[in-house]
Amino acid sequence: MSLLTKSGGILGPIATVLGYIMTGIFAVLSALSLPNIGLTIILFTVAIYMLMLPLTYRQQKFSRMTPLMNPELTAIRNKYKGKNDQATMQRMNEETQQVYAKYGVNPAGSCVQLVVQMLILFPLYRVIMNVPAYVGQVKAVFTELASKLLTTAGAEKYLQDIAGSIQATTIAKSFTQDTIIDTLYKFRPDNWTALAEKFPDLSDVISRTEKNIGMMNNFLGLNIANTPMNYIREHASVWFVIGAVLVPVLAALTQWVSVKVSMAGNTQPEGSDQMAGTMKMMNNIMPLMSAFFCLTLPVGMGIYWIMSAVVRMVQTILINKKLEKQDMEEILRKNMEKNKKKMEKKGGVTGAQIAQNAAINTRKVDAEANLSRAKRMQKAATGLDESALTKRRDVRPGSLAERANMVAEYNEKHKKK
Repeated sequence: MSLLTKSGGILGPIATVLGYIMTGIFAVLSALSLPNIGLTIILFTVAIYMLMLPLTYRQQKFSRMTPLMNPELTAIRNKYKGKNDQATMQRMNEETQQVYAKYGVNPAGSCVQLVVQMLILFPLYRVIMNVPAYVGQVKAVFTELASKLLTTAGAEKYLQDIAGSIQATTIAKSFTQDTIIDTLYKFRPDNWTALAEKFPDLSDVISRTEKNIGMMNNFLGLNIANTPMNYIREHASVWFVIGAVLVPVLAALTQWVSVKVSMAGNTQPEGSDQMAGTMKMMNNIMPLMSAFFCLTLPVGMGIYWIMSAVVRMVQTILINKKLEKQDMEEILRKNMEKNKKKMEKKGGVTGAQIAQNAAINTRKVDAEANLSRAKRMQKAATGLDESALTKRRDVRPGSLAERANMVAEYNEKHKKK
């Protein structure tokens, strides 16, 4: 695939959108005389995580609510322990969902955030590896040299011979201006020197191109298109090697601190919940994975990895401070009110029923275990106050809610007699 056709498949459109964002940021930096791709990646990371802030807030809220929910969730699990029939599992799921609604959290929030991060990470890898395909101003740096090499005798064979050593595979399939740019973007300093010696007539344009792309790709002395592993293999100067190795080290360190910060508000006992075990495993494994990935991937990916961890830490600290200032009783009251309106709109279930279900009275559960759903709704309905019973709710004809209301009214009338 030619580089400038961009990535295809499912992630192609996402990579294109990320490319638009990066192009906009790069254009602003260029206007400020700071056309640097490394700095662009840093600002790009901040922008992406600001867009993801609502997901981050939900995930952190769920993490902090988990210790408060655990007693109720454990009671539900104990209530239905040893009962695996479909009706029982459905009732257990309903009561579990009521607890989540009561605390205003979504257990899928963490998974959603992780999926979104992966959907960004993989396309971002394509964007960073093929920046000229997505950022027009970067492509323009190579255009003049690429067009000249396209018509220069011996250029095709020369570029194809060195393509394998720099992991530029597209030029082996076709020799076009796009694949030439693909290859040139992966050039290292010694490749530029050799190219100028091979084609002395193009030495001026080669020197100019190397200088311009060098300024764009240079970040604290490192070429963001190169990998830390390549710096080690090339036996670069000790300072380059130290700088390159710092990338995976910082990636692992920031990842470890980020996970620690995210778990700081979760005070549930170790091993009391599956999520606690998962988070502990992430805290131990993810830093090592981060170090490995950032050692073998371009420095630009390492910059994104480090910045994403730093931004997550800052967001988590600010979100935790906000949650600590909130009145828990007020939060629960608002969540129950919100859930009440939602349930009443769906099926005519009354507010008193929802309040009763949200409280999740775990006593007398064995006697209720074998009741059908209609019977349970009837039981809840008979506990309503008189004013609530004198008003029929708007329900769907033939629904369980309608039957429960009818039974409740019948029981109330006969009770008065």
